Amino acid sequence: MSLLRIDDLHVSFRTNDGTVNAVNGVSLDLAAGETLAIVGESGSGKSQTAFALMGLLARNGTANGSVRFDGREILGLRPRALNAIRAEQIAMIFQDPMTSLNPYLRISEQMTEVLRQHLGLSRKAALARAIEMLDAVQIPGAAQRIRMYPHEFSGGMRQRIMIAMALLCRPRLLIADEPTTALDVTVQAQIIQLLEELQREFDMSMILITHDLGIVAGSCARTVVLYGGRVMEEGPTEALFHAPSHPYTAGLLAAVPRLDIVQDALRTIPGDPPDMSHAPPGCPFAPRCAFAMDACARMPPLVPRKAGEGSWLRACHADPEAVR
Repeated sequence: MSLLRIDDLHVSFRTNDGTVNAVNGVSLDLAAGETLAIVGESGSGKSQTAFALMGLLARNGTANGSVRFDGREILGLRPRALNAIRAEQIAMIFQDPMTSLNPYLRISEQMTEVLRQHLGLSRKAALARAIEMLDAVQIPGAAQRIRMYPHEFSGGMRQRIMIAMALLCRPRLLIADEPTTALDVTVQAQIIQLLEELQREFDMSMILITHDLGIVAGSCARTVVLYGGRVMEEGPTEALFHAPSHPYTAGLLAAVPRLDIVQDALRTIPGDPPDMSHAPPGCPFAPRCAFAMDACARMPPLVPRKAGEGSWLRACHADPEAVR
């Protein structure tokens, strides 16, 4: 049984320039204890998918479809009912720890508030639990540093604090939205390794949202590729990386620097992501695709990528061998 099941999710925003359709029919499953990567360029709908299931869309946003967590429909729940699920059952690490942490409050105040609000702990018990969690994410001198302000920590340490805050209530599902943004390569590797260790320790499921395929390869069992708010391809990470079937997936992989290939310049995907207030008809990647043809003006359906593998592919008209 799936811990999380999203069916035909649509997210749109009302703006002065018209309606922006950010997510268009996304469906995915996440099993208990599984790690799923959602990848794609900025604007592909990754974060808005997560915000919709967390009930954190902007006021001008609307979500339709179905989001079931542990068999319970949570899309459209009232705020009070959602608050009982957030942090205790589902937690999220946001992109920028500096803007996510309140610069005017000590770390101790921000962490204990979560525990007192959701678990009803006393101030003393909450402080002890918070220090314990800072120790778990390897903050040195946690008992002393918990009384410091966010600006007194480095970017990597602030990200560790955000991870600790997300895990305070021992959630069953952790959503990590670009957890390594703006961090140097060494710190990125440390954060991903830390998330893997904590996932095993707390026996939780995880969704890793990123545009960096380099951090996905060794840490996620399955990968979903989004573009234009639609699933382009989905499958076991190793199989998808070894033999991508959609031109967009192949383009993302080709843009990752490799040590075994000498390159004069980094490869890119020509063009820009689509304006989702005026999305192109048919396949959203067609305007940037080297294999586009007249048939791409119609939206291709999702079809099984390989029998019995639990993989899906937007039925691209291009020859997979040519794409690779």
